[in-house]
Amino acid sequence: MISNGLNSNEFNPYYKLYIDNATDVNIIEGLNQNLKSVVSFYNSIPESKHDYSYAEGKWTVKDVLLHIIDTERIFTYRALRIARQDTTPLPGYEQDDFAVTAKASKRSLESILDEYKAVRQASIALFNSFDVEALAQIGEASGSPISVRAIAYILTGHENHHNQVITERYF
Repeated sequence: MISNGLNSNEFNPYYKLYIDNATDVNIIEGLNQNLKSVVSFYNSIPESKHDYSYAEGKWTVKDVLLHIIDTERIFTYRALRIARQDTTPLPGYEQDDFAVTAKASKRSLESILDEYKAVRQASIALFNSFDVEALAQIGEASGSPISVRAIAYILTGHENHHNQVITERYF
């Protein structure tokens, strides 16, 4: 067993970074905690930094938040399919293509934060609907096994990771 009580067969080792960055609390509590901390974090960023990127070709602060939202939507879709015992292997997605076509620069940070809050509330409701058996289901996404409960920890750890990157490289 590793962080958060997960077994190594529940996720691709690539996601260990995110799982290790997740709070070691139950899934719903972690999703709720991050809802508050992510909104607070982005609200603290000065408007002059919303469209800033720390290097050529890197995402802006608004791009990062939209990336977090896109990832959450895709991963919760995976969680739903796996929890419902759909054994269809699920494809990956190209995050950089999503970032380019999301057009974050044409939106306000406030509108993106409103979207984040709506998506997170939906995710909390979804994960709250899963029983222990559903959370333990393991499916295949991006060519690797992944459990429903690992997805929830990946989501919160993924956000924490990006908040750390923004703090270190954007300020």
